[in-house]
Amino acid sequence: MRIRSIRTRLTVWYTSLLTVTVLVLGGTAYGLLVYNLTRDVDAALTGVAQTMAQQPPRPLPTFFHSDIDDLFRRFFGFSPFDRYVEMLDPHGRRDPRWSPRTPGKLPLSETAVKNAAEGQPTFETVEGMGKYPVRVLTFPVVRGGRVLNLIQVGMSLESMYMTRHRFLLIMAALLPLGLLLAGGGGWVLAHRALKPVDRMTDAARRISAEHLAERIEETGTRDELDRLATTLNAMLGRLDDAFTQIRQFSADASHELQTPLTILKGELEVALRSPRSPDEYQRTLKSALEEIDRIAHLVEGLLLLARADAGVLRMDRQPVDLAQLVEETFGQTKVLADTHSVTLDLGPVEPISIQGDYDRLRRLLLNLVNNGIKYTPPGGRVTLFVRRDGEWASLQVADTGIGVAGEERERIFQRFFRAVEARSQSERGAGLGLCIAQSIAEAHGGKIQVESTPGQGSTFTVLLPLNS
Repeated sequence: MRIRSIRTRLTVWYTSLLTVTVLVLGGTAYGLLVYNLTRDVDAALTGVAQTMAQQPPRPLPTFFHSDIDDLFRRFFGFSPFDRYVEMLDPHGRRDPRWSPRTPGKLPLSETAVKNAAEGQPTFETVEGMGKYPVRVLTFPVVRGGRVLNLIQVGMSLESMYMTRHRFLLIMAALLPLGLLLAGGGGWVLAHRALKPVDRMTDAARRISAEHLAERIEETGTRDELDRLATTLNAMLGRLDDAFTQIRQFSADASHELQTPLTILKGELEVALRSPRSPDEYQRTLKSALEEIDRIAHLVEGLLLLARADAGVLRMDRQPVDLAQLVEETFGQTKVLADTHSVTLDLGPVEPISIQGDYDRLRRLLLNLVNNGIKYTPPGGRVTLFVRRDGEWASLQVADTGIGVAGEERERIFQRFFRAVEARSQSERGAGLGLCIAQSIAEAHGGKIQVESTPGQGSTFTVLLPLNS
């Protein structure tokens, strides 16, 4: 069964890892203990044998018994009860002068005899001499380059086995207790470590579309969870901004649609109250058609922006002659400029061709030129330019109009935003033209830059990549 709780999983992983670590360390410690105990026993047996080899053999066993007790106490720290000492001739026969009271005769292997003949001591562990194995050292006594006799020293490994047994008992007793304490400590640590997550969860439950201003508490420790809280707060901030824009967009769109619909409804109601002449009906229908065109234009702009936001704004990319595009736009807007008593000029136009959607680019340029004409006072001037700017094709629309204040310059590309000076003009607009123009430019991999001075005019520069 899969454990769903992160706290429980962390505790299980921590306890499992600790169990493996303790077992590995315990096994290593046990191996080192056995190795060191065996080495200490061998070193003590060697010391006893070397000391005896330096003594001339004595026929009195009582003398040797007291000396042997002293030797074992000297090298082992105690005189073990099951100790073994044998004095043999070079051929492995028992020395007749040596007859100590030992529990039993030590066996002599062929390997030990062969090694002794070469002057090498031999360590062996012998089974069957008692309850516990016996560690035996066969030590050759060499004088003048030849082996005089052999000394066998042995000791029961009872004490070593008991030490190993006690070590294992201690480990077996401490391991469950240690794991229990470690598991409990791991649970407490996991609980404390994940407590901020619980606070984040509670805070997230309280946050909704109507309460996006709330934020998750940050501890200031700058650890992983605090960075997560910072990231979530940043995400909530972006969501709050997005919801605010959506609410503002909905309110502005409703307002912009409500105005022509109200006018349309009012004109039709007035026309139906009493009989009218054909000319009056024609004027009413003409006015209604204008409002319908305005609504259709607004809906079309909103649809274009929605597609641009979704990244599905379709582009029919073909070679576009920007000089031809500017000249065509100049001809289409010349009448509008004359109506507003604004001079429309065609500046230097370089022959530049790019890959793009001709209709979309024409709408972009028309929006910029129409804005320039609408917000340029009578007697002013609007000029169109086309030039190459490094790796970019530059379309410029410069006017001598009312300009845009610095604090409003960053907002003029927002939907339904109109500057204060623009709202004071008698020209009607929905505030979508520049936003649509920017979306078209970005869909072509380009951008729009603006330079403006209030009361002196503005210059909008559209930069489109030449190798798009």
